[in-house]
Amino acid sequence: MVNDHTLSCKHLIGIKDLTKEDIKLIMHWSGKFKEVINRPIKKVPSLRDITIANLFFENSTRTRLSFELAEKRLSADVINFSAANSSVGKGETLVDTVNNILAMKVDVVVMRHAEPGAAQFLSQRVDARIVNAGDGTHEHPTQALLDAYSMQSKIGDLQGKKVVIVGDINHSRVALSNIYCLKKLGAEVAVCGPTTLIPKQIHHLGVHVIHNLDEALAWADVANMLRVQHERMDKAYFPSIREYRMQYGVNMDRLKALDKIPLIMHPGPINRGVELTSEVADSKHAIILDQVENGVAVRMAVLYLLASQTDHNT
Repeated sequence: MVNDHTLSCKHLIGIKDLTKEDIKLIMHWSGKFKEVINRPIKKVPSLRDITIANLFFENSTRTRLSFELAEKRLSADVINFSAANSSVGKGETLVDTVNNILAMKVDVVVMRHAEPGAAQFLSQRVDARIVNAGDGTHEHPTQALLDAYSMQSKIGDLQGKKVVIVGDINHSRVALSNIYCLKKLGAEVAVCGPTTLIPKQIHHLGVHVIHNLDEALAWADVANMLRVQHERMDKAYFPSIREYRMQYGVNMDRLKALDKIPLIMHPGPINRGVELTSEVADSKHAIILDQVENGVAVRMAVLYLLASQTDHNT
Protein backbone atom coordinates (compact mmCIF):
# COMPACT_ATOMS: atom_id res chain seq x y z
CA MET A 1 0.00 0.00 0.00
CA VAL A 2 2.72 2.48 0.95
CA ASN A 3 4.15 2.42 -2.58
CA ASP A 4 0.83 3.71 -3.92
CA HIS A 5 0.16 7.39 -4.57
CA THR A 6 -3.63 7.26 -4.49
CA LEU A 7 -5.96 8.53 -1.79
CA SER A 8 -9.56 7.33 -1.76
CA CYS A 9 -10.82 10.93 -2.04
CA LYS A 10 -10.40 13.79 -4.50
CA HIS A 11 -10.33 16.48 -1.79
CA LEU A 12 -9.25 16.75 1.84
CA ILE A 13 -12.40 18.17 3.42
CA GLY A 14 -12.19 16.36 6.75
CA ILE A 15 -10.67 13.37 8.52
CA LYS A 16 -14.14 11.85 8.62
CA ASP A 17 -13.84 11.23 4.85
CA LEU A 18 -10.45 9.47 5.05
CA THR A 19 -9.91 5.74 5.48
CA LYS A 20 -7.29 4.32 7.82
CA GLU A 21 -5.29 3.41 4.70
CA ASP A 22 -5.45 7.04 3.51
CA ILE A 23 -4.08 8.23 6.85
CA LYS A 24 -1.27 5.66 6.76
CA LEU A 25 -0.40 6.70 3.20
CA ILE A 26 -0.19 10.35 4.27
CA MET A 27 1.98 9.36 7.26
CA HIS A 28 4.29 7.38 4.96
CA TRP A 29 4.84 10.33 2.62
CA SER A 30 5.12 12.72 5.58
CA GLY A 31 8.13 10.71 6.71
CA LYS A 32 9.70 10.98 3.26
CA PHE A 33 9.13 14.74 3.13
CA LYS A 34 10.41 15.17 6.69
CA GLU A 35 13.73 13.84 5.38
CA VAL A 36 13.59 16.38 2.53
CA ILE A 37 13.07 19.41 4.76
CA ASN A 38 16.01 18.36 6.93
CA ARG A 39 18.42 18.17 3.97
CA PRO A 40 20.76 21.03 3.02
CA ILE A 41 18.69 21.50 -0.17
CA LYS A 42 15.13 21.49 1.10
CA LYS A 43 13.31 21.53 -2.23
CA VAL A 44 12.00 18.83 -4.57
CA PRO A 45 10.43 19.33 -8.03
CA SER A 46 7.40 17.15 -7.24
CA LEU A 47 4.76 19.84 -7.99
CA ARG A 48 6.75 21.95 -10.43
CA ASP A 49 3.85 22.23 -12.91
CA ILE A 50 1.12 22.72 -10.28
CA THR A 51 -0.39 26.05 -9.20
CA ILE A 52 -1.86 26.30 -5.69
CA ALA A 53 -4.02 29.13 -4.35
CA ASN A 54 -4.15 29.80 -0.60
CA LEU A 55 -7.53 31.37 0.21
CA PHE A 56 -7.74 32.55 3.80
CA PHE A 57 -11.07 34.15 4.68
CA GLU A 58 -10.16 33.93 8.37
CA ASN A 59 -7.01 35.11 10.17
CA SER A 60 -4.18 32.61 10.36
CA THR A 61 -0.43 32.74 10.83
CA ARG A 62 0.96 29.25 11.48
CA THR A 63 -1.35 27.32 9.16
CA ARG A 64 -1.02 29.76 6.25
CA LEU A 65 2.77 29.96 6.53
CA SER A 66 3.05 26.18 6.93
CA PHE A 67 1.03 25.55 3.77
CA GLU A 68 2.94 28.20 1.83
CA LEU A 69 6.29 26.75 2.87
CA ALA A 70 5.10 23.21 2.04
CA GLU A 71 4.03 24.37 -1.43
CA LYS A 72 7.33 26.11 -2.10
CA ARG A 73 9.31 23.10 -0.87
CA LEU A 74 7.43 21.08 -3.53
CA SER A 75 8.27 23.71 -6.21
CA ALA A 76 4.62 24.62 -6.83
CA ASP A 77 3.57 28.06 -8.07
CA VAL A 78 1.77 29.80 -5.21
CA ILE A 79 -0.97 32.44 -5.13
CA ASN A 80 -1.87 33.96 -1.76
CA PHE A 81 -5.34 35.44 -1.34
CA SER A 82 -6.51 37.45 1.66
CA ALA A 83 -10.24 38.19 1.98
CA ALA A 84 -9.50 41.50 3.69
CA ASN A 85 -7.96 42.86 0.48
CA SER A 86 -10.39 41.28 -1.98
CA SER A 87 -13.69 41.83 -3.76
CA VAL A 88 -15.41 39.70 -1.10
CA GLY A 89 -15.86 42.95 0.82
CA LYS A 90 -17.75 44.31 -2.21
CA GLY A 91 -20.27 41.46 -2.09
CA GLU A 92 -18.66 38.91 -4.41
CA THR A 93 -19.73 35.33 -3.64
CA LEU A 94 -17.33 32.60 -2.58
CA VAL A 95 -17.92 30.61 -5.79
CA ASP A 96 -17.36 33.68 -8.01
CA THR A 97 -14.20 34.54 -6.12
CA VAL A 98 -12.81 31.03 -6.51
CA ASN A 99 -13.88 30.69 -10.16
CA ASN A 100 -12.05 33.91 -10.98
CA ILE A 101 -8.94 32.48 -9.36
CA LEU A 102 -9.39 29.14 -11.17
CA ALA A 103 -9.62 31.00 -14.48
CA MET A 104 -5.93 31.68 -13.90
CA LYS A 105 -5.41 27.90 -14.22
CA VAL A 106 -5.11 26.98 -10.54
CA ASP A 107 -4.98 23.25 -9.74
CA VAL A 108 -5.36 23.15 -5.95
CA VAL A 109 -7.17 25.48 -3.52
CA VAL A 110 -6.22 25.56 0.15
CA MET A 111 -9.01 27.35 2.02
CA ARG A 112 -9.73 28.52 5.55
CA HIS A 113 -13.21 29.89 6.17
CA ALA A 114 -15.24 30.89 9.22
CA GLU A 115 -18.33 28.96 8.05
CA PRO A 116 -18.57 25.21 8.79
CA GLY A 117 -19.05 23.31 5.55
CA ALA A 118 -17.49 25.99 3.32
CA ALA A 119 -14.83 23.61 1.94
CA GLN A 120 -17.45 20.94 1.21
CA PHE A 121 -19.68 23.52 -0.49
CA LEU A 122 -16.80 24.68 -2.67
CA SER A 123 -15.67 21.16 -3.60
CA GLN A 124 -19.09 20.51 -5.16
CA ARG A 125 -18.99 23.63 -7.32
CA VAL A 126 -15.48 24.16 -8.68
CA ASP A 127 -13.07 22.08 -10.72
CA ALA A 128 -10.01 21.94 -8.47
CA ARG A 129 -8.67 19.91 -5.59
CA ILE A 130 -9.79 21.47 -2.30
CA VAL A 131 -7.82 21.25 0.95
CA ASN A 132 -9.67 22.38 4.05
CA ALA A 133 -7.36 24.50 6.22
CA GLY A 134 -10.10 24.90 8.83
CA ASP A 135 -13.82 25.61 8.46
CA GLY A 136 -15.48 27.25 11.44
CA THR A 137 -15.87 24.85 14.37
CA HIS A 138 -16.14 21.86 12.01
CA GLU A 139 -12.76 20.31 11.05
CA HIS A 140 -9.06 21.11 10.66
CA PRO A 141 -7.80 17.90 9.01
CA THR A 142 -4.13 18.74 8.42
CA GLN A 143 -3.73 19.75 12.08
CA ALA A 144 -5.06 16.35 13.17
CA LEU A 145 -2.75 14.58 10.71
CA LEU A 146 0.32 16.48 11.92
CA ASP A 147 -0.68 15.87 15.55
CA ALA A 148 -1.02 12.13 14.91
CA TYR A 149 2.26 12.06 12.97
CA SER A 150 4.00 13.93 15.83
CA MET A 151 2.65 11.46 18.41
CA GLN A 152 3.64 8.50 16.25
CA SER A 153 7.16 9.89 15.83
CA LYS A 154 7.59 10.00 19.62
CA ILE A 155 5.65 7.02 21.00
CA GLY A 156 5.27 4.69 18.01
CA ASP A 157 2.12 2.99 16.72
CA LEU A 158 -0.96 4.69 18.19
CA GLN A 159 -2.97 1.48 18.47
CA GLY A 160 -4.06 1.25 22.13
CA LYS A 161 -2.32 4.50 23.15
CA LYS A 162 -4.28 6.87 25.42
CA VAL A 163 -4.71 10.47 24.31
CA VAL A 164 -6.58 13.16 26.24
CA ILE A 165 -7.67 16.39 24.56
CA VAL A 166 -7.97 19.14 27.17
CA GLY A 167 -9.77 22.47 27.02
CA ASP A 168 -12.37 24.12 24.84
CA ILE A 169 -13.73 21.05 23.03
CA ASN A 170 -17.01 22.76 22.22
CA HIS A 171 -15.56 25.41 19.89
CA SER A 172 -12.60 23.44 18.54
CA ARG A 173 -12.28 22.10 14.99
CA VAL A 174 -8.91 20.65 16.05
CA ALA A 175 -10.58 18.46 18.68
CA LEU A 176 -13.10 16.95 16.27
CA SER A 177 -10.51 16.18 13.59
CA ASN A 178 -8.15 14.74 16.22
CA ILE A 179 -10.87 12.47 17.59
CA TYR A 180 -11.70 11.12 14.12
CA CYS A 181 -8.01 10.60 13.24
CA LEU A 182 -6.94 9.02 16.53
CA LYS A 183 -9.92 6.65 16.63
CA LYS A 184 -9.16 5.49 13.08
CA LEU A 185 -5.58 4.77 14.14
CA GLY A 186 -6.77 2.69 17.11
CA ALA A 187 -6.01 5.10 19.94
CA GLU A 188 -8.17 5.44 23.04
CA VAL A 189 -9.38 9.05 23.31
CA ALA A 190 -10.68 11.11 26.22
CA VAL A 191 -11.69 14.75 26.49
CA CYS A 192 -11.26 16.89 29.58
CA GLY A 193 -12.60 20.33 30.44
CA PRO A 194 -15.44 22.19 32.11
CA THR A 195 -18.87 20.67 31.49
CA THR A 196 -19.87 23.85 29.64
CA LEU A 197 -17.05 23.37 27.11
CA ILE A 198 -17.72 19.71 26.29
CA PRO A 199 -20.51 18.88 23.78
CA LYS A 200 -23.31 16.90 25.41
CA GLN A 201 -23.37 14.17 22.75
CA ILE A 202 -19.60 13.69 22.45
CA HIS A 203 -19.75 10.14 23.83
CA HIS A 204 -21.36 9.17 20.52
CA LEU A 205 -17.88 9.60 18.99
CA GLY A 206 -16.55 6.83 21.26
CA VAL A 207 -14.55 9.05 23.61
CA HIS A 208 -14.32 9.13 27.41
CA VAL A 209 -15.17 12.30 29.33
CA ILE A 210 -12.92 13.12 32.31
CA HIS A 211 -13.63 16.34 34.18
CA ASN A 212 -10.69 16.15 36.63
CA LEU A 213 -7.45 17.20 34.93
CA ASP A 214 -5.15 15.33 37.32
CA GLU A 215 -7.04 12.09 36.64
CA ALA A 216 -6.88 12.76 32.91
CA LEU A 217 -3.11 13.38 32.94
CA ALA A 218 -2.49 10.26 35.04
CA TRP A 219 -4.51 8.20 32.50
CA ALA A 220 -2.92 9.59 29.33
CA ASP A 221 0.15 8.82 27.25
CA VAL A 222 -0.40 12.13 25.45
CA ALA A 223 -2.15 15.35 26.52
CA ASN A 224 -3.12 17.67 23.66
CA MET A 225 -3.89 21.06 25.22
CA LEU A 226 -6.31 23.44 23.49
CA ARG A 227 -6.73 27.16 24.10
CA VAL A 228 -10.02 28.70 25.16
CA GLN A 229 -11.47 30.24 21.99
CA HIS A 230 -12.94 33.47 23.34
CA GLU A 231 -13.51 34.78 19.80
CA ARG A 232 -16.11 32.04 19.18
CA MET A 233 -17.97 32.55 22.46
CA ASP A 234 -21.18 34.52 22.80
CA LYS A 235 -21.42 34.12 26.59
CA ALA A 236 -19.34 33.20 29.67
CA TYR A 237 -18.65 29.45 29.88
CA PHE A 238 -16.71 29.55 33.19
CA PRO A 239 -16.38 32.03 36.08
CA SER A 240 -12.92 33.46 35.30
CA ILE A 241 -9.57 32.79 33.62
CA ARG A 242 -8.03 32.37 37.08
CA GLU A 243 -10.56 29.66 37.93
CA TYR A 244 -9.99 27.94 34.57
CA ARG A 245 -6.21 28.03 35.03
CA MET A 246 -6.48 26.49 38.51
CA GLN A 247 -8.66 23.60 37.32
CA TYR A 248 -7.45 22.99 33.74
CA GLY A 249 -4.06 24.65 33.40
CA VAL A 250 -0.94 22.47 33.33
CA ASN A 251 2.04 23.61 35.40
CA MET A 252 5.21 21.78 36.38
CA ASP A 253 3.99 20.98 39.91
CA ARG A 254 1.01 19.21 38.41
CA LEU A 255 3.26 17.13 36.14
CA LYS A 256 5.76 16.28 38.89
CA ALA A 257 2.94 14.82 40.99
CA LEU A 258 2.32 12.15 38.30
CA ASP A 259 3.92 8.69 38.23
CA LYS A 260 4.36 9.04 34.45
CA ILE A 261 4.37 12.39 32.64
CA PRO A 262 2.47 12.33 29.33
CA LEU A 263 3.71 13.89 26.12
CA ILE A 264 2.46 17.51 26.06
CA MET A 265 1.16 18.95 22.79
CA HIS A 266 -0.58 22.15 21.69
CA PRO A 267 -1.83 23.18 18.22
CA GLY A 268 -1.13 26.86 18.96
CA PRO A 269 -1.41 29.67 19.58
CA ILE A 270 -0.64 29.05 23.25
CA ASN A 271 -2.23 31.24 25.90
CA ARG A 272 0.81 31.03 28.16
CA GLY A 273 -0.11 31.02 31.80
CA VAL A 274 -3.62 29.72 31.05
CA GLU A 275 -3.66 26.19 29.59
CA LEU A 276 0.13 25.82 29.89
CA THR A 277 2.77 27.64 31.89
CA SER A 278 5.89 28.69 29.99
CA GLU A 279 7.90 26.23 32.10
CA VAL A 280 5.82 23.34 30.73
CA ALA A 281 5.53 24.66 27.16
CA ASP A 282 9.31 25.02 26.90
CA SER A 283 10.16 21.79 28.74
CA LYS A 284 11.45 18.43 27.47
CA HIS A 285 7.95 17.02 27.99
CA ALA A 286 6.45 19.26 25.27
CA ILE A 287 6.80 18.67 21.50
CA ILE A 288 5.08 21.86 20.36
CA LEU A 289 7.90 22.99 18.04
CA ASP A 290 8.11 19.44 16.63
CA GLN A 291 4.44 19.80 15.69
CA VAL A 292 5.26 22.98 13.76
CA GLU A 293 8.11 21.29 11.85
CA ASN A 294 6.03 18.18 11.18
CA GLY A 295 3.19 20.37 9.90
CA VAL A 296 5.24 21.33 6.85
CA ALA A 297 6.07 17.70 6.03
CA VAL A 298 2.46 16.53 6.52
CA ARG A 299 1.08 19.32 4.34
CA MET A 300 3.68 18.49 1.67
CA ALA A 301 2.39 14.90 1.75
CA VAL A 302 -1.27 15.94 1.47
CA LEU A 303 -0.63 18.35 -1.41
CA TYR A 304 1.59 15.87 -3.23
CA LEU A 305 -0.92 13.02 -2.96
CA LEU A 306 -3.91 15.13 -4.03
CA ALA A 307 -2.11 16.86 -6.89
CA SER A 308 -0.67 13.54 -8.11
CA GLN A 309 -4.12 12.08 -8.75
CA THR A 310 -5.23 11.94 -12.36
CA ASP A 311 -8.79 12.62 -13.51
CA HIS A 312 -9.75 8.95 -13.62
CA ASN A 313 -9.14 8.74 -9.86
CA THR A 314 -11.89 11.25 -9.16
